[in-house]
Amino acid sequence: MTRDTAILAGGCFWCTEAVFQSLDGVDGVESGYIGGTLANPTYKQVCGGDTGHAEAIRISYDPAVISYGDLLDVFFATHDPTQLNRQGNDIGTQYRSAIFPLDEAQEAAARDGIARAGADRPAPIVTTIEPASAWYPAEDYHQAYWEGEGQRNPYCMASIPPKLAKLRKGFADRVRTDG
Repeated sequence: MTRDTAILAGGCFWCTEAVFQSLDGVDGVESGYIGGTLANPTYKQVCGGDTGHAEAIRISYDPAVISYGDLLDVFFATHDPTQLNRQGNDIGTQYRSAIFPLDEAQEAAARDGIARAGADRPAPIVTTIEPASAWYPAEDYHQAYWEGEGQRNPYCMASIPPKLAKLRKGFADRVRTDG
């Protein structure tokens, strides 16, 4: 079985992870940091906004079940790609909307995804397409955050359920039915 990888940044990685782990065909979502200048950054360093990293997720998926283009459509529908360097109250370049293509085909698909997403938006898409660089997994306590600690975190309780509702409403045929 072939597996592909996608790397996306759409604000807080706790929120994006919760969305993408719910998709049929996605078999792994890892929160981490990409696009910065410091090797092996910590969460505290990235949150300080001085490393250049984005909070991002690395998705492992089966392209026979869900395409890269489908992942991009979910990405654009479940965060606000018109906010520059922020998502809601999360402000800073670490919360930017960015796509990190891993090859030329993903880069072309990213451009197409931005065009599709921009067609029905009143404001321009500010999502960047950035070269893939070193990936640094976030600390263990950030992984599968929504499934554990996130259910008790007021920020997550305010942010994640609306994203999951958008996912179920707009992509019901893509949401995992096996839990």
